[in-house]
Amino acid sequence: MSSEGADVAAPVVDVQGDRRWMDLHEQFVADSMNKEPDVLFVGDSLIERLQYSIVWSEFFEPLHCLNFGIGGDTTQNVLWRLENGEIDNIKPKVVVVLVGTNNHEHTAEAVVKGIEAIALHIRSKQPSAHIIVLAIPPRGKNDNPLRAKLSKINELLKDKISAIPDAEFFDPKAELIQPDGTIDRSDLGDFLHLTPQGYRKYCKPLADKLDELIVVED
Repeated sequence: MSSEGADVAAPVVDVQGDRRWMDLHEQFVADSMNKEPDVLFVGDSLIERLQYSIVWSEFFEPLHCLNFGIGGDTTQNVLWRLENGEIDNIKPKVVVVLVGTNNHEHTAEAVVKGIEAIALHIRSKQPSAHIIVLAIPPRGKNDNPLRAKLSKINELLKDKISAIPDAEFFDPKAELIQPDGTIDRSDLGDFLHLTPQGYRKYCKPLADKLDELIVVED
């Protein structure tokens, strides 16, 4: 695994030739010109799929949220999107970031650099927004090296993100790992993506925090 490169902005290579990723990015830029969200979610499929869950309509729609998640995104891809217009025309009160599970080629330390670069860019573009970097959920039915890597990323992020003004690392403590060390498919249907039940466990603490922040901001 590489210890470099996760903090270097890069678009997705259009291997399939359908331009889907770039079209989504351009749609997000257009949305940012026409909408006024209080909360912006940005990240990979764990963010993207959230908007199709009942949890989104129950917890987050009332808070005037925008979802800029794209499945498969790495830290480099999210950083590129943010550097290319997605947050230039909005002024959210809170920006929520969840990314890193797809950085298979990078070490934990490199992924942390990538996420830190994202948070720093958000801070530079959105000086008044509160930044929340979410803990990356575990993956795989049983304990495995990738799960251990994600746990290390989360541990390292605590100090890195807290050093950024008005930014915090937030672990929902969703208890997605069972006492025997396994993950149940009722929480992560493919042992990676959250089910409606998994999203409820993971997002309820976040929704409570956002309620507090929005009230304070208002």
